[in-house]
Amino acid sequence: MSQTKLKKRAVVICPGRGTYNKEELGYLQRLHADKVDIVNDIDAYRKGQKQTSIQELDSAKQYNMRAHTAGENASALIYACAISDFQSINQDEYEVVAVTGNSMGWYIALAAAGALNPLAAIELINTMGSMMTSGLIGGQMIYPIIDDNWVLDQQAIDICSQALEDVNNSEDCEVYVSIKLGGYIVFGGNKSGLKALEASLPKVQDRYPMNLFNHAAFHTPLLEEISQKAKSTLPQTLFNAPNVPLVDGLGKIWQPYSCDPKALYEYTLGAQVVDTYDFTKAIEVAIKEFAPDKLIILGPGATLGGAVAQSLIQQNWLGMESKKDFVSLQKTDPFILAMGLEEQRKEVI
Repeated sequence: MSQTKLKKRAVVICPGRGTYNKEELGYLQRLHADKVDIVNDIDAYRKGQKQTSIQELDSAKQYNMRAHTAGENASALIYACAISDFQSINQDEYEVVAVTGNSMGWYIALAAAGALNPLAAIELINTMGSMMTSGLIGGQMIYPIIDDNWVLDQQAIDICSQALEDVNNSEDCEVYVSIKLGGYIVFGGNKSGLKALEASLPKVQDRYPMNLFNHAAFHTPLLEEISQKAKSTLPQTLFNAPNVPLVDGLGKIWQPYSCDPKALYEYTLGAQVVDTYDFTKAIEVAIKEFAPDKLIILGPGATLGGAVAQSLIQQNWLGMESKKDFVSLQKTDPFILAMGLEEQRKEVI
């Protein structure tokens, strides 16, 4: 009598805006030449919007920082790469028990979980990515709150809190915590506020505080106007209940049989746009509630791996207390599989 092979339980994590970089140029061509339908559907929609096709962007001879990181292009490109990766996961090997994402990755998570059909997904993602073509509202800046061992540094956290309070007491300055990203805080604010915050935070590793190119003040009250515009542009009928559970940027779980699509629509175009996106909390909830055997991070890129690992260390997950523990585990029995890394990709497809 043959025994049915048990599938590994996997939580899938969808990447955000900063993941299609110079190294990822050609990702679709190289890895997803077979995903013609996905790419054609996206480009048919973009043609109607008089936008450059993602095929043309992905197959460009050189990476163009301004073109490839522009919201209307980056969002569609990253969605195409990530959803193609999602479709490449070996269904005989893995059971996807939940889906989450970072920032823009929430929109991709909605598509991966089936809360948006393919055409609804590109309409939402392309619309949200194109909201600021005439000019960005504010910006984002990233800063570490961990030591070299990836352990939370309370002193760094206190310095950030005090600097944020001081800057917001200054005239014409408005800054918020935009994303809680494992061992980092992403701040979002207006230009004068971010400039003042940059001046007040100690320099770390010769890199931080680092302004994020072509990023707006996502997940802050500065985007209230974008939230309202999105609700007046996108119909609620785009949304369904998901096929698998979704973990959002507040750490809330949206279950297939109890999800109210109207509430999901309201969160996605409301709180998700104007409130802090707590990716660290999303990872905590995903591991504790779904007890996965693996975390699969969709491509393009693999930059999200560090933030996920730092989130696991904060929970002492699988006994991990430091970067050293994480690196050791990844060498022997990797818990995180990033599809943007060739060796780890082989374990997934």
